[in-house]
Amino acid sequence: MATKEKGTLVLIIFILCGLVIGGLIGQLAQGVSWLNWLSYGQTFGIPTPVTLDLGVVKLTFGIMFNINISSIVGIILSIFIYRKF
Repeated sequence: MATKEKGTLVLIIFILCGLVIGGLIGQLAQGVSWLNWLSYGQTFGIPTPVTLDLGVVKLTFGIMFNINISSIVGIILSIFIYRKF
């Protein structure tokens, strides 16, 4: 049972690394004319943070996702590498 949980955690780490590296490549590809298609994507989330003031504690919630083509390719590659690993 512990190996399955460890495998799931490693898969999540691989996917997050693929997402971050793919997003970085997409940001870098914006300036190159023939790689500009890698930076095409969509941003979604909560544009203005939601604040919950409880008097003693003030909580602020907000999240934004910027998904582009290269981050999707990075996720697919990371899953493929995980399966070979």
